[in-house]
Amino acid sequence: MEKIIPSFRVGDTVVLRKQHPCGGKTFRVMRTGSDIRIVCATCGRDMTVTREKLERAIKDVIHEEKNNG
Repeated sequence: MEKIIPSFRVGDTVVLRKQHPCGGKTFRVMRTGSDIRIVCATCGRDMTVTREKLERAIKDVIHEEKNNG
């Protein structure tokens, strides 16, 4: 059984399986690498999470639409 690794970039919004203490489930990706910096879309709290931990917690990824022009 293959595990599908979610793909996300700076600017994408990730929906997590568990709620943040403020009640929000959506977070904006601010920085990527071995540690990922995310900001809660509800309360604005920012946190740094390891890539491995975040990949397990993601329910859905909403990719940022790039406008050319």
